[in-house]
Amino acid sequence: MSDQHTHQSFETRAIHAGNTADPLTGAVVPPIYQVSTYKQDGVGGLRGGYEYSRSANPTRTALEENLAALEGGRRGLAFASGLAAEDCLLRTLLVPGDHVVIPNDAYGGTFRLFAKVVERWGVDFSVANTSDVEAVRAAINERTKLIWVETPSNPLLGITDIEAVAGVARQAGVKLVVDNTFASPYLQQPLALGADVVVHSLTKYMGGHSDVVGGALVTADAELGEELAYHQNAMGAVAGPFDSWIVLRGIKTLAVRMDRHSENAGKIVEMLTQHPKVTQVLYPGLPEHPGHEVAAKQMRSFGGMVSFRVEGGEAAAVEVCNRAKLFTLGESLGGVESLIEHPGRMTHASVAGSALEVPADLVRLSVGIENVDDLLADLREALG
Repeated sequence: MSDQHTHQSFETRAIHAGNTADPLTGAVVPPIYQVSTYKQDGVGGLRGGYEYSRSANPTRTALEENLAALEGGRRGLAFASGLAAEDCLLRTLLVPGDHVVIPNDAYGGTFRLFAKVVERWGVDFSVANTSDVEAVRAAINERTKLIWVETPSNPLLGITDIEAVAGVARQAGVKLVVDNTFASPYLQQPLALGADVVVHSLTKYMGGHSDVVGGALVTADAELGEELAYHQNAMGAVAGPFDSWIVLRGIKTLAVRMDRHSENAGKIVEMLTQHPKVTQVLYPGLPEHPGHEVAAKQMRSFGGMVSFRVEGGEAAAVEVCNRAKLFTLGESLGGVESLIEHPGRMTHASVAGSALEVPADLVRLSVGIENVDDLLADLREALG
């Protein structure tokens, strides 16, 4: 992270970190360097270190500098997707025979990567309730190299005490990885709480407009960042220049969007908790949520993701999703528009039959930034 941004507020860093004016024209927005290769001034005479855009591209560099500044890290790396970022991280840090502790609630694609890809490579994993620090400690063995955490988790909105688990990780000599996608760096700073690596799906809140796919890693340690950068280039699943530019543009409004997401979600949660057809609301902003105190300590506010369970089981949950009109039925999350989905049949179908299987009566909302009264009316109609 550049020293000039260290003491700036988050909102200022979001707009200015990595976003230096173009030296040729003075353009205040970094250009899209839609280029594959670069003219060299003699053999090995690179201009700014650029030789081939898989290795580095100025637009991607701008994004990576911005990501590092927002997370308070030493190195940021941008990838073609969140899973590409995760794959690079796992293949950099692990070898066959290693072991990872993963959460009992996580994105279905992350579980699929561990269970269907990485495990075939000879890496074992154990599932633990990461909200329980002692359960995490008990899951560690002599082969453990990583503890993987999502907080808030997807889709049950579980909360993990990052600082406490980081202490367990340090004591065991293992690294702590935190997927910060649901919170975004505006709401939560895992590296400041002791995490070694932060993972993001840039597709979600960072891009914020459902128009780009991307992923990121941010490291607390510069040496680890360099090691990951080597593998990023060797594996090749990098963010393209246009996608990098789109994410950079989205990040400029991240703070104001997250404030509105959180505000709208709070009002929707209030309605859902009083609705007779809703049997449970899962949201860390609720005082009765088991992770509420931890979330209040480590998050700026509670975010825009809400899950709830309904009377009538799976059929009723699916019908709620189908009846919604303003809430768009679709996968993903974090865009300005509100989305609704049935995790069991959609984003989390890959965890069916595993320790991460989600309740069949669960509905997940990604609360957008529309007028909240319109959102409330749509949900009431969908619930019937």
